Amino acid sequence: MRSQWLTACLLLLSTGLIAGEQEFTVERINLVRDIAQLTKASAAEIGRPGISPAVLAAMERTPRHRFVPEEQRRYAYHNRPLPIGYGQTISQPSLVALMTDLLEVKPGDRVLELGTGSGYQAALLAELGMQVYTIEIVEPLAKRASQTLAELYPQRVEVRHGDGYYGWEAHAPFDAIIVTAAASHVPSPLVRQLKPGGRMVIPLGASFLIQQLVLVEKAADGRISSREIVPVRFVPLTGGH
Repeated sequence: MRSQWLTACLLLLSTGLIAGEQEFTVERINLVRDIAQLTKASAAEIGRPGISPAVLAAMERTPRHRFVPEEQRRYAYHNRPLPIGYGQTISQPSLVALMTDLLEVKPGDRVLELGTGSGYQAALLAELGMQVYTIEIVEPLAKRASQTLAELYPQRVEVRHGDGYYGWEAHAPFDAIIVTAAASHVPSPLVRQLKPGGRMVIPLGASFLIQQLVLVEKAADGRISSREIVPVRFVPLTGGH
């Protein structure tokens, strides 16, 4: 009898978990559909016809609910930022999609991320087939993200606790660099570590105010150009610089 009761409990738990994952899948599909519509409607503002099908497909496969605190999971597929602790947030999914799309990366590219946070942005890049190196200055967040990313994308993402301002020289040069915290200027170490022909996406502006999302491009001859994409609001890039 005890064995039957235990089996029944495990079956109910398993059924609940499967139902929950199915619900998340439906919510994720709906979110991606909404992002596709939103970005098409904003084509003139962002200077792009929309988010690439590859990025949208990767978002459909990336479990955002795994990167938010348990108490926030019911909001995981709402198109808004969510608190993840330590004064940090997981970015709005439509903004994650746009920043990823601006990088124009391809499978096998090496990408540096500054500001791991929850790990969701790194997960999306890994889902696209990138080799990702990501740096987080808040140690508990770095540890949490490292554990989740190791479970979902073993060998695809490397997380380091530290000051991202100086990049990650040991793995440079990078095909693309993405910064998920606001800086007052483009850090020169990142420019040096970006490959010729590479792209960097970074929010620039004053802390806790409206910033500009900037696309930085490095030409084959090393010349740097940049352009503003959309206004954004990110937590500040911190560290000893």
